[in-house]
Order: sequence, then structure tokens, then C-alpha cells
Amino acid sequence: MKTCKRRGRLATTPSVPNKSVVKDNPIQAIMVSVQTPDMSDLDIERSNRELTMLVTDLGWQVIETVRQKRDIKTFPSYLGEGRLKEIAKLTGGSGVVAKGPTRVDLQTSGLKVVVDDELSPGQQRNLQSALGVEIIDRIAVILKVFEARARTKEAILQVELARLEYQLPRVKDDHSLGDKEGGGGRASRGHTNVELSKQRIRKNIASLKKEIQKLTSIEELPHPFTAALIGYTNSGKSTIMKALTGESIYVEDRLFATLGTTTREMSPPSVPPIFLADTVGFIERLPHQLLASFKSTLFEAKQAWILIQVVDASDPDRQNHITVTSQILKEINQSSSPKILVFNKSDRITEAERIQLEQEYSDAIFTNALSSPDMLRLREVIRNKQEEDLIEEQFVIGYPDYETLTKHRKYLEVVSEEFDTDIKITLKSTKKHLNIFKSDLTKKRK
Repeated sequence: MKTCKRRGRLATTPSVPNKSVVKDNPIQAIMVSVQTPDMSDLDIERSNRELTMLVTDLGWQVIETVRQKRDIKTFPSYLGEGRLKEIAKLTGGSGVVAKGPTRVDLQTSGLKVVVDDELSPGQQRNLQSALGVEIIDRIAVILKVFEARARTKEAILQVELARLEYQLPRVKDDHSLGDKEGGGGRASRGHTNVELSKQRIRKNIASLKKEIQKLTSIEELPHPFTAALIGYTNSGKSTIMKALTGESIYVEDRLFATLGTTTREMSPPSVPPIFLADTVGFIERLPHQLLASFKSTLFEAKQAWILIQVVDASDPDRQNHITVTSQILKEINQSSSPKILVFNKSDRITEAERIQLEQEYSDAIFTNALSSPDMLRLREVIRNKQEEDLIEEQFVIGYPDYETLTKHRKYLEVVSEEFDTDIKITLKSTKKHLNIFKSDLTKKRK
């Protein structure tokens, strides 16, 4: 079903269900959101649309969308009494929040209420009490999507860490844990099951942090010219990386198709080589649990020589995507790094839209990742940026020293060579690699 608005009350009309989704996973979802005075209709619609995509990615079917305007979102029940009763008619709940620590037996019909917001543990408990079904907030949905996408060991550990940090403050509301369990505690009173569960979670969190630290305990990127592809999820970063490297990269038209970081050398190779790192896509209101635990995944973005910010030019929310990306870069202290702004999928916009974007972002590059000429142009822009960071230096070396030069040829471009009794050579590279070459020459001659 889909929602129709009629004087602030719910009215539903039938819609054709996605048969493949229903067959594979019969979970149906009612989406709920609160619009406060500081949120425009466009803001709430954009957020709802994004959450719908995430929920659909999980194989769930959104059958109803409910929106309520309220002054604040901090009410204990999140929604008003009238709206709770209206939704309860769909869920089979009482529509009334139970008082006290009453245990609520949730229905197992496959129906869930998905809230487009981050709920407090108390709000989640009160909604479940009134509606009688499982309540999933926006943070939990994103965690579930990340959990389904994680493939590498690091990504799996980071998602598990985020899940435990989200779960910890909610343990006290899990009545299935019971009251007491013997052992420990003051005056031999024993710990409650809630206390023991929290202890286990904290222990697991500490263990995961140590394990993640071992996997990411490097101080700098191994390649000085690593360009990080960043941007909103599903903007085409992986497709651009595939085009620029010529290697097989996992590409799929879905949110968070890439978790973790893939690094490949740009092709044709340059001297010094340029590497591209495809990072996890950003999203509006990325849960702070995930942002904290995925800082290591965004390591390439933090340490990158340059950022290639990819924006889906055809997305009506493109301006908001630019803003979200900038906010997240600021949170990881990478907002001042050099950037190349790329409006991808520009073949899908009108000429008027392109002219407007060109006027607003005069330095941006407009591409279609499937267009070879566009990718050649982007490759040239990246290499020109590299040229700005290279310096030339002359050396006079003996013929026996040529072996040392050969050892460093991947990072040293030979501009000119003159052969006589000695070799007069001009090299171009970074100051760091030129100094490494000098150091190796000195060691060899001793």
C-alpha cells in the first residue's frame, strides 16, 4: 500500500507489491517520521526517500509512510497519542504506552515500524509498547545494510564494533534478559543479567578496538600519490576507478556497494605512480557509531595526496550530497585537502542544468564514467596535479651507480641523460624520493 494524505489522517490505497522481494523476504515496513519546524518538506522527503532505498536494499517492502509535524522530537513516545492509535490499527498494537517496566511481547508477523530518526532507548521501548511490533530506527537500518555489505575482515570488525556501541545503551530495555544471575556484585547480591550483558558488550568492544588497531597501525600511506575517491554512496566512484585503473572493480547500482577500501594503480602507469583509493560512500546523517568505527576505513581519505569528490550530477539532491560530504570530511579533519570536484553521470542532465552547475562550480569536471574521452580528460587533470608537486634535480653518477637508479626508477622520472666518463642525469620526483635516492647513492659509495 501507499500513503495518501487526507486532513492529517491515514488513508491507504492498494499498491502492487514487489513479488520477488515478498517471496524472498516477507518483511513489511511502515515508515514513520517527524517533521519539526526547522525541516522543510524537501528535507523530510529527501530523508524518507533515502531511507526507503536502504530498507528496500534489505529486501523489505515499505507498505505505508506516516509523517507527523511536531515542535520537537524528544517526546517520550516520539509520536503523539492520536498518531500512535492510528498506526496501532495497522500493527495490531494497543496504541497506548504501557507504564512502568512492563514486558511487551512483540508480534512475529514480519511487520516492522521503521523510524526515520535516531531514537533514544526509551523512545524505542515506548513505541514498541504502543505498537506491539519491532521498532527499527534509521541508525539500525544503516547498520543492517553495512552488515550485509561487509566482506573484508576489517569492514566486518568495524560494523560489529558499531553494532555493539549502538546496542550497549539499549541493554537495560531488553526485558528478555530477566532479573538476576548469581555471582559477583556487592554484598553477595549478585549481578543482574543486564549488568552482566553490559560487561560482556564492553569487553567485546575493547577487544574489537584492539584488533582493528592492529589492522590499521600504519602511520602513512605507502604511496605518496594516492588520490582518494570520495563522495555520496552510489555516485559512481567505483565505475570511475574501474575506468582509470583498467582493473576489475566490484560495481553495482546500490547503496554502499563498496565497504572497506580498494586501492589500485592508475593506468597507463606514470612515474611516480598514481594510486586510486575507492572509499566507503557517505550518506546523510551517517551514524556517529559508524563514523567513529569507520575512521580507519576512511584512512586513505585522511592521508590522501588529493581528494576526488564524485557527485551524481543527475541526482536532484546533488547540492545536499556535496554538503554532507564536506561535513564528514570536516569531522575526520580532512576538509582543507586539495580536491577535484567531479560531476559524474552528467550525460543525464539537461543543458540548462549543466550551464548552471558550470557557473556555480567553475573548476568542476563533468564526466560520464562510461565515456573514454571523459576518463582520459580526468586522468590528465590528475596527472597535471601531480606535476605541480614534482621537482627536478641534476645528478652526476658513475656507471656503477646506475644499478641504484634502476632500483628507484618506479618513483624517479628520467628527464635527460648525458653519457661521458660519468653520467649527467636530470631526475623528476618528489623531494622525499629524490632524497632517498641520494641516501642510497651515499651508502653504496661507502
